[in-house]
Amino acid sequence: MERPDLAAKKEELIAQQNQFKITLKRLEDGLLQQLAEATGDILENIELIESLERSKALSTEINIKVEIAKVTEVAINEASEAYRPAASRGALVFFLMNELTRIHSYYKFSLDSFIIVIRRAVDIVAEKLNPKKVPKEAPAEGEEPAEEEAPEEEQEMTPRTLKSRVEELINSITYQSFNYVRRGTFERHKLLIATMLCFRINIRKKLIPEKEVQALIKKEVVLEAGIQPESLKFIMESSWGAVKGLEQVKVFESLVSSMESENLQWRKWYMDEKAESIELPRAFKDLSLFHRLLLLRAMRPDRLTGALIQYVTEWLGLEFIEQPSFDVFELYRETKPQTAVFFVLFPGVDPTPDVEKIGFANNKSIEAGTFTNISMGQGQEENANIVLQKAAKEGHWCMFQNVHLM
Repeated sequence: MERPDLAAKKEELIAQQNQFKITLKRLEDGLLQQLAEATGDILENIELIESLERSKALSTEINIKVEIAKVTEVAINEASEAYRPAASRGALVFFLMNELTRIHSYYKFSLDSFIIVIRRAVDIVAEKLNPKKVPKEAPAEGEEPAEEEAPEEEQEMTPRTLKSRVEELINSITYQSFNYVRRGTFERHKLLIATMLCFRINIRKKLIPEKEVQALIKKEVVLEAGIQPESLKFIMESSWGAVKGLEQVKVFESLVSSMESENLQWRKWYMDEKAESIELPRAFKDLSLFHRLLLLRAMRPDRLTGALIQYVTEWLGLEFIEQPSFDVFELYRETKPQTAVFFVLFPGVDPTPDVEKIGFANNKSIEAGTFTNISMGQGQEENANIVLQKAAKEGHWCMFQNVHLM
């Protein structure tokens, strides 16, 4: 999508290389057949010698073209490689989506639908960085049309511009993909999915070790944690094993000794209503936000949700936390005639007025016969399928409620 010229050129090169191989094989087979069928002295066989000369010339020409194609292919691959980070981010999100069935069996996503999301994300960047020129007004009556300016040639992007564009693509793919997933997930799982995405991105960037992420998820607890010091009795006994388990992470090797030497400051932090927001005692005041998550997981799990919101906001942005209100027109802009929209309904929720509102804005209405609304009990599945096929042919809209379509 970004460099269709290179994509077409690469396909052309592949076809060309295959054709070269076929031609060379035919030449080789033809020469072998002529040699096998030749009689008498080969050196006096003028036709065979001329055929050998033609084959040699054609083979040399093909080899030259093959070498040129190899150079071109290297240049195309280098240009493609610049976009790999954006492709990598798309793959990361897709495989995360595929794993969401572990959270709930309802979360199933297809590659076909995801490709539509990726295309939209790329289009958004293209529109943002290369806005369409405003069309010139038509000349008034009697005026001669202005001379058309010659189209400007598209210049090759500099490494800096290309890098900036790829960053835009990465951001757009990440947000559009997440927004697509978020729209189809339950409210209680949205922060969890945003956190999973944030962790995977930072692991891929080598900003956090995967081992420590696993320690956060599993919450290492030492079964034989030993006697809890009197000065640290303010920590709940049930959390003491987790505190000792945290010492297995390198950053927290001196955690217990620090708590004992600064027990008043640790007590103040531990007892604070919003422990995730206040400063830690001196020995750990420069602790990273991720390691704060580990600390809260062990000692103040009740404040972990607030800390996760801070973490996702810092690394991905507030838009990954604050979901915009449902906008049916925004949803419509993301769809195509080939895209069906499914509403999962709960008691008291009816999307019909919103769908009718979009239909009215697009000249589709029940009164005009261009909008069909079939509810459960109004007919058999066969009738629904007939209506759907007819609507597809005539460009009408259909809305099916609780109807099974084959």
